[in-house]
Amino acid sequence: MASTQVLIIGAGPSGLLLSLLLRREGFDVVVLERQTREYVESRIRAGLLEWDTVKLFEEAGVGARLRREGLEHDGVELAFDDRVLRIDLQSLAGRSMMVYGQTEIQKDLGDAAGDTVVWEAKDVAVSGFLEGKPQVSWNDARGAHRLEARYVIGCDGFHGIARASVPADRIRLYERVYPFGWLGLLSDTPPVNPELIYANHERGFALCSMRSATRSRYYVQCPLEDRVEDWPDSRFWDELRSRLPPAVAQRMVTGESIEKSIAPLRSFVAEPMRFGSLLLAGDAAHIVPPTGAKGLNLAASDVRLLHEALTAELKGQSGKLLEEYSTRALARVWKATRFSWWFTTLMHRFGDDPFGYRLQQSELDYLAGSEAAQRSFAENYVGLPFR
Repeated sequence: MASTQVLIIGAGPSGLLLSLLLRREGFDVVVLERQTREYVESRIRAGLLEWDTVKLFEEAGVGARLRREGLEHDGVELAFDDRVLRIDLQSLAGRSMMVYGQTEIQKDLGDAAGDTVVWEAKDVAVSGFLEGKPQVSWNDARGAHRLEARYVIGCDGFHGIARASVPADRIRLYERVYPFGWLGLLSDTPPVNPELIYANHERGFALCSMRSATRSRYYVQCPLEDRVEDWPDSRFWDELRSRLPPAVAQRMVTGESIEKSIAPLRSFVAEPMRFGSLLLAGDAAHIVPPTGAKGLNLAASDVRLLHEALTAELKGQSGKLLEEYSTRALARVWKATRFSWWFTTLMHRFGDDPFGYRLQQSELDYLAGSEAAQRSFAENYVGLPFR
């Protein structure tokens, strides 16, 4: 039977990034992806990168276009009560953030991955990982395949086969589902603001973001039962403007949407993240609401830990890092989960709850008047350092 050192399930950013880092170390790596490359690259996802994530892409050899075209942000703005509070990330936390769309990240990674990826791999199945002898089978246009691997890495998302293959008595799941969604709109219009604006409003949350100097990404909180068809462009723009401070709303440039979608919000963590020779990373192990911009960045931090651990193990140096992978990754995951939960509860409306809304206003007012509170926000927003 054919074999490889590392088999990665999932060719999203985490799977391709890990494959590139391991290949640069000289290891044999195979990546399986059930979708086409075109489909994966068309998915509209995150666009805000922590600086450690940027450096990891550079280490993998795919940081040149990111550095050239990305938009560096030294601050972020919170709008409430027709006020705008700017959090100076650089002065408070010593780091900035980088705006660079995940669609562009995916293209950069895909170009570098070459023939490492098996696209449209169907009926993927994983076995033998608890005994340390993992095998992975799949079907594609060439027929049926089975491959042995030293390690299998599940980077195949929340609905993937990797975590689903773990026996129920070996894993514990923690989840909180939020009672609303985000309606997102992408348009070729100049961003309304040079930095992101998060808005807390009695009508609901709103976010003004961007993907480039000429492409904007906007969101409004909406009921989970809403459909995209319920939101023609004109309704979206009117609702977005109503949730922003008047000065911001007046300078907004509107246009035809390129893409619109509604995403539910959840917090989810699976423990542990290692099961014998099967290890989980990214959305396969944890989901955070996008409010804190932590999803892709947490996946990148998982990849960083896995790269270090697998390199040491496969080079025969030490297995300690691999043994500690789950503990080290989860320590960072839970801190980011806490921040994302806190920021989500601060900025969104949870039904008709005047008491809760007044508490949000009070906390935002406290944040505006406390440098210590702003520093805590900034440190979490730019990403807590590895320890």
